[in-house]
Amino acid sequence: MYMKVLTTTNARKSIKEIVNRARYRGEVFAIGRRNAIDAVLIGFPQAYNESLGDITNVNAYSKSFDFLAAEPDLYSVTDLKKRYV
Repeated sequence: MYMKVLTTTNARKSIKEIVNRARYRGEVFAIGRRNAIDAVLIGFPQAYNESLGDITNVNAYSKSFDFLAAEPDLYSVTDLKKRYV
């Protein structure tokens, strides 16, 4: 999936539609003017952990890191515990 880029004028005209598409379809929209992106619209996470910050919640519960699922595990849990705990 790729990010759709909208002008602020087009975003304003169809804000209800793009919010629904972001929320229900997981689409991502960039909104900007004069060939520059000013903001990004993404769906808010369904599960929100109040002990974490907003950006962490968005990353943890969105599909931001789904591409890593296909990556091999480089370290075992034991390796990580030895190094970081």
